[in-house]
Amino acid sequence: MSIPLPDNLQILFINLQELIQTPAFWSQIGILILAAAGAMLVHVTLGQSISLRSEERPEQAMRRMALKTLQRILFPISMLIGVLAGRGLMAHLERPVNLLELAVPLLTSMAAIRLMVFFLRKSFKPSPAVKAWENLIATTIWIVVALHLLGWLPAVLVALDAMALDIGTHHISVLAVGTLILSVALLWVLALWLAALIENRISQTEYVNISMRVALVKLSKFILLVLAFLLALNIVGIDLTALTVFGGALGVGLGFGLQRIASNFISGFIVLFDRSIRPGDVITIDNTFGWVQELHARYVVVRDRDGVERLIPNETLITTEVINWSYTDRNVRLKLPVSISYDNDPEQAMALLLASAQGIPRVLANPAPAARLIAFGDNGIELELRIWIQDPEAGLVNVRSDVNLAIWRAFKAAGIVIPFPQRDLHIVSGLPGHINS
Repeated sequence: MSIPLPDNLQILFINLQELIQTPAFWSQIGILILAAAGAMLVHVTLGQSISLRSEERPEQAMRRMALKTLQRILFPISMLIGVLAGRGLMAHLERPVNLLELAVPLLTSMAAIRLMVFFLRKSFKPSPAVKAWENLIATTIWIVVALHLLGWLPAVLVALDAMALDIGTHHISVLAVGTLILSVALLWVLALWLAALIENRISQTEYVNISMRVALVKLSKFILLVLAFLLALNIVGIDLTALTVFGGALGVGLGFGLQRIASNFISGFIVLFDRSIRPGDVITIDNTFGWVQELHARYVVVRDRDGVERLIPNETLITTEVINWSYTDRNVRLKLPVSISYDNDPEQAMALLLASAQGIPRVLANPAPAARLIAFGDNGIELELRIWIQDPEAGLVNVRSDVNLAIWRAFKAAGIVIPFPQRDLHIVSGLPGHINS
């Protein structure tokens, strides 16, 4: 016994049977097959180009990754172009295009998802948050496409626009807020992608010093983000002249709670443009010795000899004395004091000091090490060995230790004594006026 279908399903089934029997249906199927074949041809061609580059040098791996990403994006885009061309041809011949009309929003949504995921991955480092945003973007786009195909999208937009709050002459609706958030998010990601592209181009420029590169990158990023925010406000329809009130409030905020943030931000640009501190420099600030890793808008990352990364505010670099060991010259002189007994020959000891420095790999031969007799001290003759190194980022204490060990071995083999602190006591008795008990 067969179960009868509902009336609406029966009508749909009958319409589907009639549609399959029409030549226009198979013409559209053929267009979809040709569009898919063309997209596959583009996909395979790019894949062969990537495989041919597999033996290239490691520095070109980024280019291969870009081609692989382009391969994923171009598949739905090239198929969409083929479908649009076929739809135009069918419309010109006055043939039905209902099946192609269904394929266009599906391919558009697929291309939009892959394109947005591409910008998202290029703008941010891989993380669970980025993965969650990718899923949210894909889900949102598919929901919008489903509403469009069902014909419910206009009604939903009208309902969201009706959920509004009127403040004076401004009409603030859920639709306007959602559009603003979506516009800011999309333009923000696009601005970060453009900033990363600019940073990549500037970093490859050999004629610009590293401080100017960092300054140009951060300035371009700041300008792009501000333009993205202003453009998003303009898209929603917010009058930009209303920002004058916000500007006044921001000025008051800077005068009270945000002045340190603004000071660090401006100090960061001052440090970048005057090139006093650059990535890779070895500095000492507030008893912190280390080398500069990164320059940010608010702080500088300094890695010390213990592997600890310290975040030093930019304002501190402006208002505090900073020792830059590699500002104009990476050569640094170290002084190693040593004392010998008055019973030893100082000239022999000075020769041993110079010989001890020559066996240390990090000690430079030019400028050559020098030994000096500094003073005749209370405990012995004070000598000083002066050496030069050109890699202060590798540490200072370790090279001091190596040279001191070499000096100790040389003095011990030659019988030269490093004296202990000593005092001569003279006991005087029989003073005039001394009364014996």
